[in-house]
Amino acid sequence: MKMSNMLNLTMREVPAEAEIASHQLMLRAGLMRKMASGVYNFMPLGLKVLKNIEEVVREEMNRTGAQEFLASAMLPAELWQESGRWYAYGPEMFRLKDRNERDFCLGPTHEEVFTDLARQEIKSYRQLPLNLYQIQTKYRDERRPRFGVMRSREFIMKDAYSFDKDEASMDVSYNKMQEAYVKIFNRCGLDVKCVEADSGAIGGSNSAEFMVKSEVGEDDVVFCTSCNYAANMEKAVTTPEMADKEEMQELKKVETPEVRTIEELVAFFKTNAKKFAKTLIYSADGKLVAVMVRGDREVNETKLVNAIGGAVELQMASPEQVMAATSAQVGYAGPMGLKVDALLVDNEVANMHNFIVGANETGYHYSNVNYKRDFEGIIGDFRNIEEGERCPNCGGTITISRGTEVGHIFKLGTKYSAPMGANFIDENGEPKPLEMGCYGIGINRTMASIIEQHHDENGIIWPLSVAPYHVSIVVAVTKNEEQMKAAEEIYNKLKGMKIEVLLDDRDERAGVKFKDADLIGAPMRITVGKKITEGKVEFKLRNSEEVDVIDIEEVYNRISEEFKRNNIEL
Repeated sequence: MKMSNMLNLTMREVPAEAEIASHQLMLRAGLMRKMASGVYNFMPLGLKVLKNIEEVVREEMNRTGAQEFLASAMLPAELWQESGRWYAYGPEMFRLKDRNERDFCLGPTHEEVFTDLARQEIKSYRQLPLNLYQIQTKYRDERRPRFGVMRSREFIMKDAYSFDKDEASMDVSYNKMQEAYVKIFNRCGLDVKCVEADSGAIGGSNSAEFMVKSEVGEDDVVFCTSCNYAANMEKAVTTPEMADKEEMQELKKVETPEVRTIEELVAFFKTNAKKFAKTLIYSADGKLVAVMVRGDREVNETKLVNAIGGAVELQMASPEQVMAATSAQVGYAGPMGLKVDALLVDNEVANMHNFIVGANETGYHYSNVNYKRDFEGIIGDFRNIEEGERCPNCGGTITISRGTEVGHIFKLGTKYSAPMGANFIDENGEPKPLEMGCYGIGINRTMASIIEQHHDENGIIWPLSVAPYHVSIVVAVTKNEEQMKAAEEIYNKLKGMKIEVLLDDRDERAGVKFKDADLIGAPMRITVGKKITEGKVEFKLRNSEEVDVIDIEEVYNRISEEFKRNNIEL
């Protein structure tokens, strides 16, 4: 492609709306343009990158034996009603009606569609295992679109669905997809970690996320410094810190006027936060649920939702709801005499001795409270793990980093096949529900994550495998006939080698062209300048400061060597 013919308007200034590097560079390099909040048009340069990523995904999926399929993006409500998710999915779903008032949605995900296809087409165990995938646009009405395509309302996803005869076979399919994902992200030049994850709205028995470490990531990712344990914060298992043994003391009611917060209580009782158990009250789909954690801990709301069987809407109870549950103002809630539908007690609290809680009376707390003697509830792990805690696997030290999810795989089991009647006839002639797996990759997010990991102050540094152009040719002076002739010859020969090459033939200053070349980020740059009179050009790798002056004929060998070094066939 010649830049004089190219629709590519680079930007010098950082757009005010762009908060992170990938968003800034995708706009500045002309990869995309904003159309509405969370909705973007991809320009020719950006589309080439998306297609290159898709091709990597497609090659590795096909290598596993998966078959590509394409479903409609507009889905009838009936399928979602069968699975029970039409209302459970929540306000993120774009809903619409046709002229006959029939309900539809724009697909946020496609479990129901593929399950419906399977129940129509799969009749016998002889057709199994089967894995179908598609690369398609999804729609989710995000409450707060941000960070460009990291969290947008329209995005491209590769979603695959496996169908097996039993759990053991499903495990094989799941592991095969996990291995394929590692290869995909390695080929895209991403440093990715596979971590345990919560299954969320998709559901199923088990899931794992592929996380890219990033300072601007939206998720907290937990790692052990001694073993391979890694999990999303929502899923990370905590190890209770055992309290010192104490003789059980007499329960006391203490007047605590205008003392509500843990900080105020610590000062009032002249002790530390570990001697308190705070009781937080939530509204979950119209029911009141209380959860107790140690005074210095934070509630993990995902664990809370899972413990109560899932909830569409979870939020902190209003002051009025707190008053109804406790007969007290906010800040004095406790477990004794609490009027709620469920009381969840974190493992740590159940093992504490003589601790302090709210008395469900404004201006009062109880001290010397002990689980079982004074109250009971549902015991479990309901808090966030913290930096420096012990690993639940090996006892090593936990660290926490920010990360961005680029892929997610699920063991769905029969969550969709059973209620939707997606059955097959087994070897004994008996009908059984299909065992399913689900596997997603965010193509747009993968693109943005590559930029987050591969950029410098001058622009993008594309890995060769996904670069929109492999080579950028800069002509120092386009009015110089000898320079232009040599550049055209190199350009045409590289195109004949099936190399994607960008020729900057614009009538611009050389400095402008170099800045655009660095911003766009082609892995290799050839500069045709005054050395052309000696039959030489400059050769530079985008990720290196070194500039080599080489003979024109050597250019083709150097480029071929880069492809070999990156294990890419020409």
